[in-house]
Amino acid sequence: MTERDIRTTTLPSGLRVVTDPMAGVASVALGVWIGAGARCESVEENGVSHLIEHMLFKGTRRRTAREIAEVIEDVGGQINAYTSREVTAYYVRVLQDDTALGVDVLADLLQDSAFDEHELKMERDVILQEIGQARDTPDDLIFDLFQAAAYPDQPLGRPVLGRPEVVEGATRAALLAYRDAQYRAGNMVVAASGAIEHDRLVDLAARAFDRLPTGMRAPFSPAVYGGGEQRDERDLEQVHFVLGFRGVGLADPDYYALSILSGLFGGGMSSRLFQEIREKRGLVYAIDSMVSAYADDGVIAVYAGTGEDKVGELVPVLCDEIVGLAGSIREDEVARARAQLRASLLMGLESPGARCEQIAQHTLSYGRVKSVDELLGAVAAVDRNAIARLARRLFATAPALAALGPLGRLEPLSAISRRMAM
Repeated sequence: MTERDIRTTTLPSGLRVVTDPMAGVASVALGVWIGAGARCESVEENGVSHLIEHMLFKGTRRRTAREIAEVIEDVGGQINAYTSREVTAYYVRVLQDDTALGVDVLADLLQDSAFDEHELKMERDVILQEIGQARDTPDDLIFDLFQAAAYPDQPLGRPVLGRPEVVEGATRAALLAYRDAQYRAGNMVVAASGAIEHDRLVDLAARAFDRLPTGMRAPFSPAVYGGGEQRDERDLEQVHFVLGFRGVGLADPDYYALSILSGLFGGGMSSRLFQEIREKRGLVYAIDSMVSAYADDGVIAVYAGTGEDKVGELVPVLCDEIVGLAGSIREDEVARARAQLRASLLMGLESPGARCEQIAQHTLSYGRVKSVDELLGAVAAVDRNAIARLARRLFATAPALAALGPLGRLEPLSAISRRMAM
């Protein structure tokens, strides 16, 4: 395995430029990652981060919304964006000869978006439809309910799409003020992977991103895991629920142990939950364990969907699996989960897009890009004792429960908690 030639340059404005070249590819994955998202919002601003992401594509002083799409697609490229709880990203995929065009378009979006009043009115309506669609989709809504249970009454517990009343009332002035407070050079990373030359990208970025506000955004308010429950009784075919516990943050030494714990518990078809609850008992179609990690906190959770008549049997079995996990971890399942995480890390290195995302996220989260050897070493160092210790600690925290559907046969959280008392 050849060591990656990752380079980082910090411009006088504080903007960081990070590159990860790849031999034998003709394209460049290029983007701007901003360390700001829904977690930066007050309750009166919930949804503004996502609305700004949409508005940046609705026209600049030089390009209409259609021209933004066409100028990239005319050269065979792709352009997109996303908003999460801690990050907003804008990115393109172009051929090497079109790198300068990609940089120019991204800089145009981030510095010269028009925020036209007519476009704002239309985009508010579009997002209201998106919120409505999410609320009609149990697989989406259940995770917003879980966030609200795990992190009550704080930004980390609010939906990324926001609340309809906030989106409806968002003004141009409020969006611009929020953008200028969050989209600051010291809080942004220009990242690229593929057919890229570092010095050339530094030069392009220095000239194109010359009008960003300097400095950093205000720090995140500390995450306070709460635990508790959110229930939404609905006339659905299935009960959807998420049961979770406090996890660890991205920089925590136990982060990779938690990832391996989640993998062996419910991360695939060979996992405990899949084999015991789906294959052996036939109680669910889908059951998964997952980890969400943030700057300073995180959760580990299990999602399941089951029939109303099955939920009474499913919950006790799931609780038994949680209670018994720490004392019954086997070497073979640890080795399998380690191998799956190792393979996932290495397979990601085959994609310019995944490598670009990784170096950007590492720079925002750790202030540097961790080497492949460092990542693989951290995975290899996780043993059965570390996972058992972590399971005992995390599964003893207050559980958070989200449930959606016909809930008459789902026990209250207090009863579920008693089943898991260790």
